[in-house]
Amino acid sequence: MSAPVIGLSTYAEPAQWAAWQAPAALLPTNYIDQVTEAGGVPLLLPPVPGIARALGRLDGLILTGGGDLDPAGYGAEPDPRTSRVHPERDQAELELLAAALADGLPILGICRGMQLINVARGGTLYQDLAAGAGHRPTPGTFGSHPVRLAAGSQLISILQPDGGQAELTLNVPTAHHQGIARLGDGLVPVAWAQDGLIEAVELPPGPGQHPFMLAVQWHPEAGQDRRLVSALVAAAADGRGPGAPAGWAAGQAADRRLSPRQSIYTREREHLPRC
Repeated sequence: MSAPVIGLSTYAEPAQWAAWQAPAALLPTNYIDQVTEAGGVPLLLPPVPGIARALGRLDGLILTGGGDLDPAGYGAEPDPRTSRVHPERDQAELELLAAALADGLPILGICRGMQLINVARGGTLYQDLAAGAGHRPTPGTFGSHPVRLAAGSQLISILQPDGGQAELTLNVPTAHHQGIARLGDGLVPVAWAQDGLIEAVELPPGPGQHPFMLAVQWHPEAGQDRRLVSALVAAAADGRGPGAPAGWAAGQAADRRLSPRQSIYTREREHLPRC
């Protein structure tokens, strides 16, 4: 059996390499390393119009971390501390999510990826969490704080050392200043920080449900625990599910469509010096 192909959404950021500096679609290699170590083939997905057409080539999808979502996407005015907003990326990932849900593709959301899933289901976000709660380490670093995992959840079945279902507390790598405020429709919270912030959500598996849709607020790619990414790759290797229940593809995420305007890369490239 061939290795499953795992799509990973990419950051939209200015980048510098050698003597060059330009807008780039990029991703930290620790995401890629965990996919390859689990036996998957990583495929990077730039946030450009029509990227969801790549879903037919994929066996699984990881929505990765990055900058803040555009508050307009959940009906809020921007907080002054909301930063690194790229509406083009938001729209591309909403399209990816809608297509993956409709196609029954296994999905793992990480940090920003969990927030995007919540917004796609009609939820909202806290735009700036209180300092001192352990979520926001020094910029450019990852912190650590405990999370409590719900008994009986799909998440705990992956992270419980003996495969048990009892409630569990784990320390996780973290770096975020936003989080879930109002929970999106159909999402079940399955982990919480000590301050009560939701740290993981899932769609319960079962008849007529999506086979694997799990999202965490922390950064598993930044730690030594490979089990979440490995579980996504294993679910992808098992093959696509029978499809999502009726109504998923017609939901809010599917209603968000990329506009025909140029991507952030094309637009900014026009202002760069020619080489």
